Amino acid sequence: MSAKIKYTDEPLGEIRVVQDFLPSPSELAFREEGLKVTLALSKKSVEFFKAEASRHHTQYQRMIRQLLDVYVDTQSHALARRISRPTRKRVVG
Repeated sequence: MSAKIKYTDEPLGEIRVVQDFLPSPSELAFREEGLKVTLALSKKSVEFFKAEASRHHTQYQRMIRQLLDVYVDTQSHALARRISRPTRKRVVG
């Protein structure tokens, strides 16, 4: 790694401008509005999340919040699919 880099005056070839696709800083800083609630959880659940949060260097409450958000998103999409399906009429024989 101690070898020096030798630069040359070669042509760059084809250069093209790439469209900006990165989110703006304001989009990256977006946080959903929080709502504080009191929730009683089992001791084993809290101990699990605390241990996992420690392993991943994060906060256990953040992990629980993320888990609930993913669950809500998944269930909301599933509900939307069930509602958008055409209903079938039952034939009574």
